[in-house]
Parts: sequence; C-alpha cells; structure tokens
Amino acid sequence: MAVGQPSIIIIGAGFGGIGMAIELRRAGFDDITILERAADLGGVWRENTYPGAACDVPSPLYSYSYEPKPDWPQRYSGREAIHAYLRDVAERHRLLDAVEFGVEVTDAEFDEATARWTVRTADGATRSAQVLIPAVGQLSRPAIPTIPGIDSFAGASFHSAEWDHNVDLTGKRVICVGTGASAIQYIPQIQPKVAELTLFQRTPAWVLPKFDTDYKPIQHKLFAKVPGALLVERFGWWSIAEFVSLGLVEFPPITTLVARIAARHLRKQVTDPELLAKLMPDYPIGCKRGLFSNDYYPALTQPNVRVRTATIAEVVPTGVRTTDGTLIEADVIIYGTGFKATEFLWPMRFYGRGGRELSDVWADGAHAYYGITVPEFPNLFLIYGPNTNLGVGSIIYMIESQARHIRQAVQLLTPGHSIEVRAEPEREFNTALQQRLSKTPWNFCTSWYRNAAGRITNNWPGSQTSYRRHTRTLDRDHYTLTKAA
Repeated sequence: MAVGQPSIIIIGAGFGGIGMAIELRRAGFDDITILERAADLGGVWRENTYPGAACDVPSPLYSYSYEPKPDWPQRYSGREAIHAYLRDVAERHRLLDAVEFGVEVTDAEFDEATARWTVRTADGATRSAQVLIPAVGQLSRPAIPTIPGIDSFAGASFHSAEWDHNVDLTGKRVICVGTGASAIQYIPQIQPKVAELTLFQRTPAWVLPKFDTDYKPIQHKLFAKVPGALLVERFGWWSIAEFVSLGLVEFPPITTLVARIAARHLRKQVTDPELLAKLMPDYPIGCKRGLFSNDYYPALTQPNVRVRTATIAEVVPTGVRTTDGTLIEADVIIYGTGFKATEFLWPMRFYGRGGRELSDVWADGAHAYYGITVPEFPNLFLIYGPNTNLGVGSIIYMIESQARHIRQAVQLLTPGHSIEVRAEPEREFNTALQQRLSKTPWNFCTSWYRNAAGRITNNWPGSQTSYRRHTRTLDRDHYTLTKAA
C-alpha cells in the first residue's frame, strides 16, 4: 500500500463492485476491501438461477469496455456465461483476494473527527475506511407480494430470484404470478414440463422480438483475430440503444415505431382474439420495462396454459382464490414479482454528518448528484444509485462512467480529509432531472421505476452518451474538501 493512500471499502461483488475496484486499481489504489454477503461474486447473475435466465442486452455491449470477450456463446448470453465472465475478469485483475465473502453489512457511520467510515456487519464485527462505496445494485432484494394467506399454501412456493431447484415441476399444476423480465424467460422453459400453467397477469408487457443468435466458431475467430471486429458488433448495438433512447424525450415518433414493431410481433405469434386482447398493452411503450422474447407468446398459446387477469384475493392451502371467488388449485406457486428496486441500499443504514440517516434524507424518494453522491455524506459514493438505471442500453456502460467519476473524487483525498458534494449543485441537478423525467413515458403507469409516491427514482432520462459526458470530469466547484477536526 502506498503511503498516504485512502483506505476503501466497496460493498458488493457484482458488476458494479468489481468494476469500481478495477478502476481504482488501475489508478494505483491498493487498499481496497470488497465486502460480499454471499459466498461467491456475481450479484444478480449469481442469485438468479431460474430456467432460461439471460441478459436482454447483447453480450458484446453488456461487458466491460476494457475486457472484451470474443467467444460469447450467444449474442444474448445466459447467466452461466455472464457469471463466468465476471469471475474470469475478477481473477485476471487479481481481485478475489480483496473480497471478503459471507460478510453482510448492516450499517455504517461517518466520524467527522477522523473523516472515516465505521462499517458494521451482521457478525458483530466493525471495519474502518476513509472511503465507502456501496455497489449493491437496484435489483438485489426480491419483492414478495403482500397477498393474504401467502404463508398458508401447502405446496412448494418460491420467488423466481430464489428458485428452488429441488422442486420437480414435471406434471405439476403451477401458478405463476407476474409477467416481468424474469417470467418471460422462465415460462417458456417450464411450460413443456408442467401439466397446467396458470399465469396471473396484472398488466401485459410490451414484448419485442429478440434478435438472438448462437455465435459460431468462425465468428469467435473473427472477433478474436480481426482488429475492431468485436468493437463493431458492440458499437452497432450501442448505437441502436442510443437511437431508441432519444424516443423517451427528444423524438417521441421513435417510440411509436418501436410500439408498432412490438404490436406486430404480438399479432404474428398470437391469433386467438381473447388471448390477444389480454396481451395487448393499453399504456405507452416505455412506461414499463420493455422485454425481448421470441418464445414467450408461443408458450402462452399452448393448451396447458391459461392467462388470467383477475386479481388474486388470497392464497389458500390448495391454491389461490380470485376476487370473483374462483379457486385455482395448484401444486406449486412461483412469484415473478420483481425486486425492491426503489428501496435503495435497504436494509443497510448509513449515518452521515451529525448522525443524519440517509433513509431520512430519502424519505420522499432517493436522490443523489448524478446518482453518485449525497450532501452530508462525505466520502460516500454510490454505484448504480438513484436515477442511473436505463430504459434502453447497458448498465455496464453507466457503471464505468460512475467509476471514473468516483475515482477522480478519491484522487483528491489525502489522509484526514473528506470530500462532499455541495447541497446547491445536487439540488439543482435533481430539480432539472425531475423536470426532464416529467416528459418521459414513465409517468403514465405504475412500475418499479417509481416509488409509492409516484417519484421516478430509478431511471436516467436520456442517453448513455449524455450521462458519460456529464460525469466525465469531476467539477471541483461542486464539491467541498474538508480537513477533519
């Protein structure tokens, strides 16, 4: 460790935490500890083991720009390949020795006298560092619906992010609750095995065709041997994402075109008028997360599948009962009901200057300067924080932008000093952000992008390029450097 270097604790060993550690290591910082509550790295790609789990961003784009992989098995690779890629990158950058596995952070407190964070963990231990960087993501805690009687079900039940592989679904009557990004992947996988599949849909999703392909050996050789070949593939998908993102605010006709493509995809694959009516969204495209699948709709047309739009009133030992009194019996219930996305950093607690708790500052909805840092919480930096999720594009691109910005802040620190974003720039940023968000489709329906009060806390209302441009160079005038008392 170089003399005078700040000590750094990163919470989480997913793409955000590993990417942050690599950025810091490349800048010469060695005193880095990564705390990971699980027994392995990987984040969502470790946790989500449901059948068919894959990324809906092409792999050449859903990867670190400085760690291209020429031999992805598919354009849209499955979780096993993505998890293996992240582990390989961590090993290549010699980061596994920096990770402490099985360590769950409960809370952290900033000491103004020493300009250091004290981090407490579930085992009762404490650790101290000058810089604290939570990188736990927005999709790390499953959301179980609050349905009366949910614990009374006599059969097997589980959330899709906690898939129980000990449960054999062959020949079973299965109820699936939810039609989000996970459900459209696992439903086609389990449909051929089950006797009956009843899908409870609250609102239909806009589903686009998935332009997937298995990369062949000749393509792997091309990507590996021909300079720039893989970059062209990455740039192509990046450009498409950037173009579509312009439809959120600048050019609404783009979203109209995308909606037509999705509607045509639905009508081509579903011909039954009753089912078609159930699956056709009645809200603007982009309001909820857009999904990609070629086999979801065909699975729903099979004779052993029923799509129900009635509301579940209660769970009973033998199945579920809807508000109209209908009992649907089942052997297994699967909840594809998403994550606690708007509860940032939950259930951890962070105390900044004067003991101010971050959850109190975020009482009306999480906010941060470019999603990275919050006034009154010195030396605390967030990866994948508020309003940094994308409606279109790769979150890895956003993570790299955040990591560069944070690295610049850390480079300003010397022992006994803290750096803190000023309140006025953070307030001005979020005021402008909310004004821009008010013009997006995300306001026209309920989704995990918005909190209970309707505030859009998750998404960035623009292109990946605009975010990178704004975060590329740290503005010293927007930050205050302070020496500890």
